[in-house]
Amino acid sequence: MIQHPNDETELAQCDDSEEDENARRFDYSRFGNGIMIFDWSSDVSQNSIHRSGNQEPILVKEESVEGIPTPLLKLKSWQWWVLVSINILFLIGGQAASVLLGRFYYEEGGNSKWMATLVQTAAFPILYIPLLLLPSSSSSEPASCSLKTIVLIYVLLGVIIAGDNMLYSVGLLYLSASTYSLICATQLAFNAVFSYFINAQKFTALILNSVVLLSFSAALIALNDDADAPSGVSRSKYVVGFVCTLAASALYSLLLSLMQFSFEKILKKETFSVVLEMQIYTSLVATCVAVIGLFASGEWRTLHGEMEGYHKGQSSYVLTLVGTAVTWQVCSVGVVGLIFLVTSLFSNVISTLSLAVTPLAALAVFRDKMSGVKVMAMLIALWGFASYVYQNHLDDLKVRRARKQPQTGQVDPHC
Repeated sequence: MIQHPNDETELAQCDDSEEDENARRFDYSRFGNGIMIFDWSSDVSQNSIHRSGNQEPILVKEESVEGIPTPLLKLKSWQWWVLVSINILFLIGGQAASVLLGRFYYEEGGNSKWMATLVQTAAFPILYIPLLLLPSSSSSEPASCSLKTIVLIYVLLGVIIAGDNMLYSVGLLYLSASTYSLICATQLAFNAVFSYFINAQKFTALILNSVVLLSFSAALIALNDDADAPSGVSRSKYVVGFVCTLAASALYSLLLSLMQFSFEKILKKETFSVVLEMQIYTSLVATCVAVIGLFASGEWRTLHGEMEGYHKGQSSYVLTLVGTAVTWQVCSVGVVGLIFLVTSLFSNVISTLSLAVTPLAALAVFRDKMSGVKVMAMLIALWGFASYVYQNHLDDLKVRRARKQPQTGQVDPHC
């Protein structure tokens, strides 16, 4: 048997196999209406590499890949790029539009925090569209846990999502859209911390740099004496909004780590259909909790008067709420689409970009004041984003090399 010329190098790399396994990461993003968790080091990601040039097959592997429908394996180059572009628009546009519409609801006379919480998950049936159009291949593996356990997970996570959405609603009530978006960026820092303690993920220098930078960015916003709070919002309410948004970002990051724990230790399945079903049913629970809160708090009695006193009219009131609900789900469809078509690393990069686009959109729509402190906070946050994304890129390369070792170390057939 003749050893491959690169075998020595590859055998040396095998010593780091445990480190490569620990380097596997899950990408998380805040989309207000639920949870997206994808392991971009999975086999699906490795099989979703498209060819360059004018070659017709956009995916290298011709046979059906687990979790990816056969039609996606036969896309031509221009079709693939069109679908990718559409999903990028869905993600960035949905994220920015949902935040702006949420702020618009408050600006024009809306005041129900429970209603603002409800619309973040109420349009979850939209997620059945990608679930039905892009079904994952069925798995013959038996269920790893009972139906009772799965329902309990959905209920617990759904209740947490409802509480988290409530905190976000309070934050958006007392903060401008641009300030709100910048504070939401701290979820990446919280995510790194919770993943370290709960999911045993490594704390690299780049991740630590990201945590520190995003913390500095949030601190600048908190200490900004020239706070651009919406009209009629006092300094004390501005602080409440800041604390609620920061707490919501922390709670959401904790929720993501708990979700990863559930996928790894309890459900033990990470196909696209399972992830979509998780988001659909947890959103259903969160919607039910929000409806209960709306009636228990008595806010439902004020909705009729709120609609009649809405500055832009009753039709605009209804359209604003419907538009907010739909855009949150459009954003989620964009995330799922990019996972199917490219990788979740790419999806995470685009969702990170959307966090930077939202403050700029708020400047154009609401004429938010862009002080020097806020500009500095945004630049520091972008630096933190870059560190976070680059670390994910390095981890992705490491896992790809580890997975290629069995292929590159094959025996020479002519020996």
